[in-house]
Amino acid sequence: MEAYTGFAACYDEFMDNVPYEEWAAFGRELLEELGCREGILLDLACGTGSLTERMAAYGYDCIGVDSSEEMLNLAMEKKEKSGSSILYLLQDMRELELYGTVAGAVCFCDSLNYLTEKEELTEVFRLVNNYLDPGAPFLFDFNTDYKYREILGESTIAENREDASFIWENYYDEESRINEYDLTLFLRGEDGRFDRQQETHFQRAYSLEEIKECLSLAGMEFVAAYDGYTREAPTHESERILVAAREGRQPGKHYV
Repeated sequence: MEAYTGFAACYDEFMDNVPYEEWAAFGRELLEELGCREGILLDLACGTGSLTERMAAYGYDCIGVDSSEEMLNLAMEKKEKSGSSILYLLQDMRELELYGTVAGAVCFCDSLNYLTEKEELTEVFRLVNNYLDPGAPFLFDFNTDYKYREILGESTIAENREDASFIWENYYDEESRINEYDLTLFLRGEDGRFDRQQETHFQRAYSLEEIKECLSLAGMEFVAAYDGYTREAPTHESERILVAAREGRQPGKHYV
């Protein structure tokens, strides 16, 4: 989980192809259909706050949670520019601790794939469930085995920008279903020289059935699954699956 340190500095620059506007609009539409039209919204693994800012612009009172201090520093800069009232918390999602319940939650951009053990995924679902209002929705996406195996696996991606460049090498183990990203960064410093940094990221592929199993074990209710941010059903060639779940009543949980 200790990634996005050096990468944080150029994350937004290299992720400028991510359709945050589209994801936010689709997320808002689903949230409203599931009864979350206003109130506090949790953005889990919020990164630099690109999606959080957009959800706040829709009128939600947003809480952004991320385990990378470097990413949250960039999110805070966006907050200062926009004048939003987003609350950012530096937390590992596996140890999520909020001050009260929320009206809904989202976790986009395959952040849950960073949980490489099913027990960790179940625990995160349990924690989210614990902080959701009764029946409140939780939307999240995940990369599929197909994407790692057929699209990313054994591939190398490189980009060269004016102030930053990267080489992203992928290795996918089909037995463990772990995808290893070896990331080499070249970042221009104030003196004009490029500094070389390296990070390694690990993500695990989950099947939709495994996701449903973990949700059930955590006491959550599965609602629907989509082929990415569309209304289409997932297929065996889906690269990203979006899941809609909702809070399930748990023994011992206090309901107002």
